Amino acid sequence: MDKYLQPYSAFERLRAEYKKHGSLIVAVDFDDTLYDFHKSGATYYRVIELVRELKKIGCYIIIWTGNEDTSFIRRYCDKEGIYYDSINEDAPYIKNTARKVYANVYIDDRAGLSQVYSDLTRLVNEVKYKDETI
Repeated sequence: MDKYLQPYSAFERLRAEYKKHGSLIVAVDFDDTLYDFHKSGATYYRVIELVRELKKIGCYIIIWTGNEDTSFIRRYCDKEGIYYDSINEDAPYIKNTARKVYANVYIDDRAGLSQVYSDLTRLVNEVKYKDETI
């Protein structure tokens, strides 16, 4: 079976990267992941809370979006208490010339949000409660 189709393999990779670096670079989509872009009445409280918790454990947060209204994104994040390090820019310690920002993990409504939410929530809980495995 493909390596990252095995149960818990993606989580184990994230855990190992966090353990090695004491941090992760997390790219978070904005539209329909943090903000109800389509005005459907959807809420994103749990994802927003996860991003807050990731920041608390030292993760570098990139808002990664196709939305060009960065002043709106900044105001929204400030209002919601979403602390981030950059918008559509790599961490300053990463040398990257690709269009896609480098991240250890991407939180995106179009890319397995439920799985990554579960894996990152588990990691946050292990770090916060000093699990022996970290």
